[in-house]
Amino acid sequence: MKIIEKKMLSLEEKEILRELWNEEYPARLHLKNNEDFELYLNGLSNTKHYLLFDDSNKINGWAFTFLREGEDWFAIILDHQIQGKGNGSLLVNELKKNNTSLNGWVIDHENEIKQNTKHYRSPMPFYIKNGFTILADIRIENEKMSGVKINWKH
Repeated sequence: MKIIEKKMLSLEEKEILRELWNEEYPARLHLKNNEDFELYLNGLSNTKHYLLFDDSNKINGWAFTFLREGEDWFAIILDHQIQGKGNGSLLVNELKKNNTSLNGWVIDHENEIKQNTKHYRSPMPFYIKNGFTILADIRIENEKMSGVKINWKH
């Protein structure tokens, strides 16, 4: 596996990442088309992308950092076939090299369903293992997501 850092994504990469997003995130976070994905990305500022490639040069994971209200935020998506094998930690550690603090929203329950009708597993144990703190009193609750804020500090 190798990680490539990019400021801008190609159209092909965006389509691959939108498909990965839709396969791995809960169905209610579904991005219907490229325009939805572009709208999401264009709403972020100071974005850096970290693409995880396998040995055959296929994108299997994506992490990105961005600035929101003066704080550094991030998100990670991994193909379910490579989860639980250290690849998520590889991406998180790459983000940690370039940031002194990281914030994210994490779904902290097992009630979400993915597009393929399988249950979405909360990644909370992964983030705890990787040194993140759960800020239990800061939550996001809306039609798209129910989750808790997490933070890592160097």
